[in-house]
Parts: sequence; C-alpha cells; structure tokens
Amino acid sequence: MKIQYRFDIEGNSLHYEVDVDRSFDFSAQRQEVPEWAKLKHNQCPNCPLTVKDCQYCPAAVDLAAVVTDFQRLPAQKTAKIRVVTPEREYAKETALEEGLRSLMGLIMATSACPILTQLKPNARNHLPFASQDDFIIRSTALYLLKQYFNYRAGQRPDWELQGLISLNQELQTLNEAFWGRVKEACEGDSNLKALLSFLDMSSSVSYSLESQLQKVKPLMTDAEESPAIEVTTGEARLF
Repeated sequence: MKIQYRFDIEGNSLHYEVDVDRSFDFSAQRQEVPEWAKLKHNQCPNCPLTVKDCQYCPAAVDLAAVVTDFQRLPAQKTAKIRVVTPEREYAKETALEEGLRSLMGLIMATSACPILTQLKPNARNHLPFASQDDFIIRSTALYLLKQYFNYRAGQRPDWELQGLISLNQELQTLNEAFWGRVKEACEGDSNLKALLSFLDMSSSVSYSLESQLQKVKPLMTDAEESPAIEVTTGEARLF
C-alpha cells in the first residue's frame, strides 16, 4: 500500500511516496544520512533499541529527506497539497505546518521504530489534515476495535482505555526527544511546528483523554439528531 504526497510551493513541487509496508534493514551502513539520524543522537529515553541492533534511528532515517527539503521554509508558508491513497484523493491549500504534520505522522507511524509501529493500523486508514477531534475519534475507535477482537479471542479487553493512555504517554516521550533531533537540522520552523502539533495531539490523549472524549460525546449521543432504532425479528423501525 502506497500513499503519495505532493506539495506545490510557489511554482516548485515536492513529491513523496510512502510505502506503508516497507521493510527496514537494521544492519545497513548509511553514510548518506545526517548525523542527527544516528541512534545515540538525542535517543528517546524509552527507546528499546541499542547500537547492537542498529546504528541509526529508523524513524529518523525515513524522515531525513523530508526534514532536509523543508528545513529552511517557514511553517506558515502556503502550499497546495495533494494526497493520493489507493481508495481516494485529498487536496487542500493550507500552511506547510498542517501538510507536514500529516506526512511526518504517516512516515513515523510506518517506520520500523518498535514504539511507533503500534500506530500501523492508524496509518493504514490514513486521514490527511486531521483535526484534534478527528485524532481523538479515530485513535479511540481503532483502539476499541482492537479490544473487541481481543474479547472475541478470549483475552481480557481494556474498555477503560488505559492502554491507549499509556501508548500516548510513550509517544509523547518519543516526540519530545525527536523534536530535539530535528531542531538541530532546521533553519526554518516548518518541521518543528509540524512535530510540535503532532506532540500536542498525543498529549491530549495522555493527559486529558476524558475531557477530549467529552468534547466529541455530543456527536455520538445526540438523540434529537439520531432517532433510536427498535430492532425486531425481520425488521427495524424508527420511533
């Protein structure tokens, strides 16, 4: 599965194709990648990898080209951004920050990082330009669907979402360290703002999931807009 991004910026175009199922060679020698992509360079405190596993951070290696391309551009510069997935296309004229947040989030979620790989289901259902509400609804729905399958398999489901909170706490730790990596490579602020906004989304789950869910609760429980359905054998009727 491949997802394409195109940024049109003042007559120039940048193209990226992200293979969601790409492989990563941990033993490869990578003289072409920047110094900040080395594993020990601002390594995440919760990273389970060691230099015996690989010399370079998998997510940093995958993001290096994007960071280099946008390192001198301001976050608020406007671009026409087009995203093509196997099922549909999206297009939006917006600030680089918003488009980069989507692209960088997709690349990170499909990297070989042992922590970020837990986001692969989200990447397979990629939604560019997602809002805060989109992020909360999608991440919670996908997590609950996984719990349902655990329940059907005879495992204990986590209906209280404690695992989701723990995952986003890990992601927040990772994002803060990764921000430190990228900061050294950037003269502009587009990459930094994109990562910072991605970090803010993770923080909303780890610190205030309940309040975030309360904000979207009316979308799910508005009885006036959604009439109840009485289910009987062979028919369904509104009342």
